[in-house]
Amino acid sequence: MGGLDRNGLEGQIYTFLFNNQEKTCLSHWKSDEYFDFLSWFYPRLKSSIDSYKETGASFEAFLSRYLLTSSKEYRVRVTTREIVEYSTWSAKVTEMYTHEEAPVYIHENADETITKLVTSRGGKKNTKRILALILKCYYYISDDFAERIAPEIGMGKIELLEMLKKIRSSREKNDDKIYLLKERIYSQYYRCLIYDKRLALSKEDTYVYKKLKQQMEKARKRLENMRNRMMKMRTEASNKQIAQVIGAKKGTVDSNLHQLKSKWEDLAKKALSN
Repeated sequence: MGGLDRNGLEGQIYTFLFNNQEKTCLSHWKSDEYFDFLSWFYPRLKSSIDSYKETGASFEAFLSRYLLTSSKEYRVRVTTREIVEYSTWSAKVTEMYTHEEAPVYIHENADETITKLVTSRGGKKNTKRILALILKCYYYISDDFAERIAPEIGMGKIELLEMLKKIRSSREKNDDKIYLLKERIYSQYYRCLIYDKRLALSKEDTYVYKKLKQQMEKARKRLENMRNRMMKMRTEASNKQIAQVIGAKKGTVDSNLHQLKSKWEDLAKKALSN
């Protein structure tokens, strides 16, 4: 070792590897990739020196073997990272192209349709129906929309926002579960994409291929189960919760929502027949 201390030895080894790529087992690598590898490999020099024991092989041969083994580990890490990035960006690009703002369809007689929906048989305007519907669909109602719709149902903006705040508060635990499940579904979806890509890059009839295929099938099955659970979770408020916020009887809310639904179906049928 020539009496060098540890830092000196590590420095000389790194300098040699840095200036003599053609003399290493990684001479076929591109220089940029090789230098990136050296930056990753340098912290491992200490452990490689500590693990060396004189058992017949020279330190140079041992280091060369350690360099080769580390390069394989590095390649696996880089490939995995590239697969993750490729899969993520592939999904993001698809999402960017397919996710567009939903077009706003304005019915020729929109005002007339709304008037019919909120008008009772006696000819009086029953805005409680629309209020019940807004609270029912609170999960999809933004504060901005609530402020714009408030005057149309004869309410103050602050009053309607306060009602939405109460209904959201009563549904907070359920909404948190929905949010967490959505996050898990997104993660699982990307995990499936990564398995697909890794499988496509693996050789068939190998242990790695079979193992990845099993993992991919399990991941897809789990994603399907999670999506099914998501579909069964309610994002709308119960009629009882709506009644408590409005300060009405549950039966009144049931009746208003039922009548609103029936009127909407009738208007939809008439529109299709015209």
